[in-house]
Amino acid sequence: MATVTIYHNPHCSTSRKALELLRSRGIEPTIVQYLKTPPSAAELQAIARASGAPLRALVRTKQPEYLAQGLDDATLTDAQLAAALHATPVLIERPIVVTARGARLGRPVENILDLLD
Repeated sequence: MATVTIYHNPHCSTSRKALELLRSRGIEPTIVQYLKTPPSAAELQAIARASGAPLRALVRTKQPEYLAQGLDDATLTDAQLAAALHATPVLIERPIVVTARGARLGRPVENILDLLD
């Protein structure tokens, strides 16, 4: 299989399950610990496009930073939202798996299955 990337938080059980699922299928993905190495704003926008979902689908709205930064403002552009996610990566929902077939938020983990061969 072509390159598979997982935007991963090792402290998140769902993220660990997604990584385990990939490995159980013989896939050793490129692991991006996004809290240490956040994707750029442009990468986040590209991931959202590849997923077919709006960028807001990748935002952890229950984090205190979400309201503190005013990210509930529906008038924010994707560029503004992506910049906020890059600057505050704890706001990025996880896990996100990216393949040549697209990108999926792994909540639930089964969402990533249609990306796999």
